[in-house]
Amino acid sequence: MAQPATAIDVDEIARIIDAHTYLEGPLLPMLHALQEAFGYIPEQAHAPICYALNITRAELHGVITFYHDFREKPAGRHVLKICRAEACQSVGAAAMADALLAKLGLDWHGTTANGAVTIEPVYCLGLCACAPAAMVDDRVVGRVDAAKLDKLLAEAGA
Repeated sequence: MAQPATAIDVDEIARIIDAHTYLEGPLLPMLHALQEAFGYIPEQAHAPICYALNITRAELHGVITFYHDFREKPAGRHVLKICRAEACQSVGAAAMADALLAKLGLDWHGTTANGAVTIEPVYCLGLCACAPAAMVDDRVVGRVDAAKLDKLLAEAGA
């Protein structure tokens, strides 16, 4: 389970890096393992990863930021992903998302002040016939509107 941002265990970081260093193409499995352990890729892991794999910080940053599921800071207790693909946009998802972000006072990837929910964009949840779609943690929800979003947020404690 993820640890709070203030409790980064550098020994755990070293153990994870060492466990993946000898794989062919170790960076992605290493990053996934770090995120599984901490809930995000801690800054304290960047230098040891770069050293172990002989890559630059720029290369590491490029990989972390390229893949949307990697985080550079902890997420809220729940993650609400809102589909941004064309099918969902065509039935009002963009306006709905903009209204939600404005209501919460957040930008994409922002977390509510109480730490309950992080709002993220996602590009297709495969629920195009039931657009607009969203996902709370691992639960996909179709035909989302403002009222359903409010209910999802309330259930998540936002």
